[in-house]
Amino acid sequence: MHSVKLNEIRQQSNAMRESLRELRTNIRFCGDDIKTILFTSVMPNEGKSTIVMNLGRSLVDAGNQVLIIDSDMRKSVLVGRHKARRTDGGKVQGLSHFLSGQMDLDEVVYQTQFPQLYMLFAGPAVVNPTELLENRYFPKLIKTVRDKFDYVLIDCAPLGAAIDAAVIAKECDGAVIVISQGEVSSKAAVSVKKQLEASGVRILGAVLNKVNMKKSRYYGKYYGGYYGKYYGKEENQAPKADIRGEVKMQMDLEEIRKASSALAEENFVAGRPERRQ
Repeated sequence: MHSVKLNEIRQQSNAMRESLRELRTNIRFCGDDIKTILFTSVMPNEGKSTIVMNLGRSLVDAGNQVLIIDSDMRKSVLVGRHKARRTDGGKVQGLSHFLSGQMDLDEVVYQTQFPQLYMLFAGPAVVNPTELLENRYFPKLIKTVRDKFDYVLIDCAPLGAAIDAAVIAKECDGAVIVISQGEVSSKAAVSVKKQLEASGVRILGAVLNKVNMKKSRYYGKYYGGYYGKYYGKEENQAPKADIRGEVKMQMDLEEIRKASSALAEENFVAGRPERRQ
């Protein structure tokens, strides 16, 4: 197995680490059978890749072995955003190489500089990502990594723009929807939720992202907490080192709709996982 160094990784503040610990705990309470989790959104630039990376680091801090899979073979951001470089100077390969049968799994999974955090990047963009995800290699991939890692976090293309997440969902234990406050309608969010439900995957919760708690009476009263600045409007912005925040759990999409009408776009709230059935 090769190694990569992830650059452009900002230090998390104490408040941000505490926020992620709470999100991590809520995922754990979904059950010990929840190991492969996909993250999708309604539209691009809602912050899901940032959340996936930081949650992965938080899970590692708790002693878990974690694999992050970038499955967005249409418009991958992780390699470029973090300026990933192989330590041996070779070229970073990815998911599209594996699913097309060009490489074995151990050739495309990389160990990072964070102990127990591994990455499977998307690889070169392809014209037929849905067809690749539907072939025999993807179920084989999920079965293999599920046995090797404590958690597998899959960063998917926005379901409001492509069907890939619904295809991936069939092989996953759970799904999380990232919703950027003020940028998507409740109707669009509900549509994505229904598409995931149709795949048979268990929806663990929603992440209401880029919420300005300071400007909101609704959330200020509901949660009683202060949330400082998050990452900014664009998903490709690096997280700020001085972020403050606190994760509170809120799954109900109707409540998300109400909050969206009142809040701005710069802070972070996470959605409540469903109670285990």
